Amino acid sequence: MRLLLDTHVLIWWDEGARLSAKARSAIETADQVYVSAVSGWEIAIKISLGKLRPSRTVLEAAAESGFEELPLRLRHTEALARLPVLHRDPFDRMLVAQAQSDRLTIVSRDRALAAYDVPIIAA
Repeated sequence: MRLLLDTHVLIWWDEGARLSAKARSAIETADQVYVSAVSGWEIAIKISLGKLRPSRTVLEAAAESGFEELPLRLRHTEALARLPVLHRDPFDRMLVAQAQSDRLTIVSRDRALAAYDVPIIAA
Protein backbone atom coordinates (compact mmCIF):
# COMPACT_ATOMS: atom_id res chain seq x y z
CA MET A 1 0.00 0.00 0.00
CA ARG A 2 1.15 3.53 -0.81
CA LEU A 3 0.02 6.27 1.58
CA LEU A 4 -0.11 10.05 1.56
CA LEU A 5 -0.28 11.63 5.00
CA ASP A 6 -2.54 14.59 5.61
CA THR A 7 -0.68 17.40 7.35
CA HIS A 8 -2.25 16.80 10.76
CA VAL A 9 -1.39 13.09 10.52
CA LEU A 10 2.28 13.89 9.97
CA ILE A 11 2.22 16.18 13.01
CA TRP A 12 0.44 13.58 15.15
CA TRP A 13 2.79 10.82 13.98
CA ASP A 14 5.79 12.95 14.87
CA GLU A 15 4.31 13.76 18.29
CA GLY A 16 3.48 10.09 18.90
CA ALA A 17 -0.16 10.84 19.66
CA ARG A 18 -3.79 10.73 18.54
CA LEU A 19 -3.68 8.29 15.60
CA SER A 20 -6.14 5.42 15.38
CA ALA A 21 -4.72 1.92 15.65
CA LYS A 22 -5.73 1.29 12.03
CA ALA A 23 -3.88 4.37 10.78
CA ARG A 24 -0.77 3.63 12.86
CA SER A 25 -0.67 0.05 11.58
CA ALA A 26 -1.18 1.17 7.97
CA ILE A 27 1.71 3.64 8.25
CA GLU A 28 3.99 1.08 9.90
CA THR A 29 3.32 -1.59 7.26
CA ALA A 30 2.93 0.52 4.10
CA ASP A 31 5.17 -0.06 1.11
CA GLN A 32 5.66 3.69 0.80
CA VAL A 33 4.55 6.65 2.90
CA TYR A 34 4.62 10.11 1.35
CA VAL A 35 4.60 13.58 2.81
CA SER A 36 3.60 16.23 0.32
CA ALA A 37 5.53 19.43 -0.20
CA VAL A 38 2.08 20.97 0.23
CA SER A 39 2.10 19.84 3.87
CA GLY A 40 5.48 21.50 4.33
CA TRP A 41 4.01 24.69 2.89
CA GLU A 42 0.95 24.49 5.16
CA ILE A 43 3.11 23.93 8.24
CA ALA A 44 5.42 26.82 7.28
CA ILE A 45 2.42 29.15 7.08
CA LYS A 46 1.14 28.00 10.48
CA ILE A 47 4.59 28.51 12.01
CA SER A 48 4.84 32.03 10.59
CA LEU A 49 1.39 32.86 12.01
CA GLY A 50 2.38 31.53 15.44
CA LYS A 51 -0.20 28.72 15.31
CA LEU A 52 2.35 25.92 15.41
CA ARG A 53 5.68 25.42 17.15
CA PRO A 54 7.14 22.10 16.02
CA SER A 55 10.23 20.72 17.69
CA ARG A 56 11.87 20.05 14.31
CA THR A 57 11.40 20.65 10.60
CA VAL A 58 9.08 18.71 8.31
CA LEU A 59 12.15 17.49 6.43
CA GLU A 60 13.68 16.13 9.64
CA ALA A 61 10.44 14.51 10.79
CA ALA A 62 9.80 12.85 7.43
CA ALA A 63 13.39 11.65 7.01
CA GLU A 64 13.61 10.17 10.51
CA SER A 65 10.33 8.32 9.97
CA GLY A 66 11.42 6.97 6.60
CA PHE A 67 8.74 8.89 4.71
CA GLU A 68 9.30 10.06 1.15
CA GLU A 69 8.81 13.59 -0.07
CA LEU A 70 6.09 14.04 -2.68
CA PRO A 71 6.86 17.13 -4.73
CA LEU A 72 4.14 19.28 -6.22
CA ARG A 73 4.11 18.61 -9.97
CA LEU A 74 2.25 20.13 -12.89
CA ARG A 75 0.17 16.97 -13.29
CA HIS A 76 -1.06 17.57 -9.74
CA THR A 77 -2.13 21.13 -10.53
CA GLU A 78 -3.97 19.88 -13.63
CA ALA A 79 -5.78 17.29 -11.50
CA LEU A 80 -6.65 20.02 -9.01
CA ALA A 81 -8.26 22.08 -11.78
CA ARG A 82 -10.58 19.14 -12.52
CA LEU A 83 -11.68 18.69 -8.89
CA PRO A 84 -15.01 20.10 -7.78
CA VAL A 85 -14.72 22.47 -4.83
CA LEU A 86 -16.27 20.17 -2.24
CA HIS A 87 -13.76 21.15 0.44
CA ARG A 88 -12.82 24.72 1.29
CA ASP A 89 -9.21 24.03 2.30
CA PRO A 90 -6.90 24.44 -0.72
CA PHE A 91 -4.17 22.33 0.90
CA ASP A 92 -6.53 19.40 1.37
CA ARG A 93 -7.83 19.69 -2.20
CA MET A 94 -4.25 19.55 -3.47
CA LEU A 95 -3.58 16.44 -1.38
CA VAL A 96 -6.64 14.86 -2.99
CA ALA A 97 -5.35 15.81 -6.45
CA GLN A 98 -1.95 14.31 -5.65
CA ALA A 99 -3.49 11.13 -4.26
CA GLN A 100 -5.70 10.70 -7.31
CA SER A 101 -2.85 11.41 -9.75
CA ASP A 102 -0.37 9.08 -8.08
CA ARG A 103 -2.87 6.42 -6.89
CA LEU A 104 -2.24 6.95 -3.21
CA THR A 105 -4.41 6.35 -0.17
CA ILE A 106 -4.78 9.38 2.08
CA VAL A 107 -4.48 8.98 5.85
CA SER A 108 -6.64 11.69 7.41
CA ARG A 109 -9.20 12.43 10.07
CA ASP A 110 -10.92 14.96 7.78
CA ARG A 111 -14.32 13.44 6.92
CA ALA A 112 -14.92 16.05 4.21
CA LEU A 113 -12.35 14.31 2.02
CA ALA A 114 -14.79 11.40 1.63
CA ALA A 115 -16.71 13.56 -0.85
CA TYR A 116 -13.90 12.94 -3.35
CA ASP A 117 -13.08 9.80 -5.27
CA VAL A 118 -9.99 8.88 -3.27
CA PRO A 119 -9.28 6.03 -0.83
CA ILE A 120 -8.95 7.15 2.78
CA ILE A 121 -7.77 5.55 6.00
CA ALA A 122 -9.31 7.25 9.02
CA ALA A 123 -6.68 8.66 11.33
